[in-house]
Amino acid sequence: MSDIQSVSTMVEGDMSDRYLTFFLGETIYGLELFRVVDILTIPPITPVPGIPSYIKGVTNLRGKIVPVIDVRTKFNQMEIDYTDKTCIIVVVIHDMQVGLIVDSVSDVVTVEPNEFTNPPEFGGNESNKYLSTIAHTGGRIILNIDCEKFFANDLDMFSIGG
Repeated sequence: MSDIQSVSTMVEGDMSDRYLTFFLGETIYGLELFRVVDILTIPPITPVPGIPSYIKGVTNLRGKIVPVIDVRTKFNQMEIDYTDKTCIIVVVIHDMQVGLIVDSVSDVVTVEPNEFTNPPEFGGNESNKYLSTIAHTGGRIILNIDCEKFFANDLDMFSIGG
């Protein structure tokens, strides 16, 4: 089985204010847990011509074709070779499943309302424009991704998954 760990075994109960955290290099990012469907080891990915380079292609997830985005590449960070910790976080956006390649998954955290702050403005910083909030919890800083902003320019291309 290609699942690293079933999300349902990681989470019980209410998902509000809960985030799945993952690493890109030493930076911790978070995704709203209610969007996460699955976490997978890297399956075979079929390249699709004529799409942006950060979209690595498509993969078959239990009979459904799912587009796969390399988050590092989308954030204009240096590409690295995949390791045994590299994985795909499958999320749902507008009733579509999309895979996000990340360096490694960390854990599920609950963030209290007083632990959130708005991201600072850094001009044209590509990573910052995709953030919803920054959380300081458990002694860590977590950059929370706003999925609506992250996928805003890609949704039309994702009709390939049907």
